[in-house]
Amino acid sequence: MFKEISAKEIKENPVRLFDEDWGLLTAGGLGDYNTMTISWGTLGELWGRDVCTAFVRPQRHTFGFMEKNGFFTVSFFTDKYKKALSFCGRKSGRDHDKAGETGLTAFDTGFGTAFEEARLIICCKKLYEQNMSESCFLDKSILTECYANGDFHKSFVGEIVKVLVKK
Repeated sequence: MFKEISAKEIKENPVRLFDEDWGLLTAGGLGDYNTMTISWGTLGELWGRDVCTAFVRPQRHTFGFMEKNGFFTVSFFTDKYKKALSFCGRKSGRDHDKAGETGLTAFDTGFGTAFEEARLIICCKKLYEQNMSESCFLDKSILTECYANGDFHKSFVGEIVKVLVKK
């Protein structure tokens, strides 16, 4: 169903992946995980390692899963699954079985939970996390555009330990 490739073999445009395609950020094991749609993220190189950075607000149910687990995955899908991703971004895992209600099939990658329907899965080991702070924003317009309520994201930098692509 999937083949493993290196991070350097990812052919996708990372800006398009996050901004237009969106992804499902998932943390936790099969028996206890949560997933949420993300449209902000990065792929690149840091500290001599291939990395993925995800950003999560503290009020999101996934936030607690990101804090307590050492691994996370980001799953990307074809446009066919845009409705499912929209649902996973609007609804909380506190109140909904997102996989069950969208028809997605969770599986264990060996480095966290991801979804069989994905076309690209990036598995990450957490390396670093940091709360965003108002004082660090050089462009203050971002504060009014994205943080009018003061609910700053926490950034999670993960080393890419496995990449799976649909065969």
